[in-house]
Amino acid sequence: MPARLFLVSFVYLFLCCCAACTDASAPDNTPTTPTQQDTLPKPPDSLHYLALGDSYTIGERVAVEWRYPVQLAQQLLQVDKPVAAPQIIARTGWTTTQLKSAIAVATLRERYDLVTLLIGVNNQYQRLPQDTYRREFRELLETAIQLAGNDTSRVFVLSIPDYAYTPFGQGSNAARISMEIDEYNAINFSIARAYNVIYFDITPISREGLKEPILVASDRLHPSGEMYRRWVALIWEQVAARLP
Repeated sequence: MPARLFLVSFVYLFLCCCAACTDASAPDNTPTTPTQQDTLPKPPDSLHYLALGDSYTIGERVAVEWRYPVQLAQQLLQVDKPVAAPQIIARTGWTTTQLKSAIAVATLRERYDLVTLLIGVNNQYQRLPQDTYRREFRELLETAIQLAGNDTSRVFVLSIPDYAYTPFGQGSNAARISMEIDEYNAINFSIARAYNVIYFDITPISREGLKEPILVASDRLHPSGEMYRRWVALIWEQVAARLP
């Protein structure tokens, strides 16, 4: 690895590890503080990444470096895509309504080179109307596209993981959970397709959680760093192909 790239990687990892971790809470229906942004100093000439979501984006119960946005940025760095430490707007327990409110008061750049969106599990968990999710997810995706400079090729939607395949989910009506997660994912998929936004189906990976306990965090509910690693392995090449 060239000395300059090694130095950038070292500084990047140091900055990520210094970011504050969120407080643990379980299950994903208890919101914490109103907003979360990991705004860190940016290396020169870096690309800017905004990650929008809930506990699956902030990485409940995993270290900062194992969050999927941080792993994705680090993977891109390894292939000479100099993505700075991501700005994350996400909290455990957030629904689409809460994410919208947080974005409205956040300090944001005028334009980002990469925006990811993963939201909806708490709408399902709280049994909120699917029509609300449909309307607010569309609004959130429109916001994400606007923040990407109206370049839909720089926006990526991730499907909602299925927590029925965790020890916590098995304590509830697992069949109903899976059915409703599929319904919510049908909604976000159709909206992403209507806006010509790339959609990553990470739900099958989450459904390996019972067979592979290593994929579930210590709270027996949220993804582990290994599950996040597998998400990144699935998506990073397509993301890299759309960055300068």
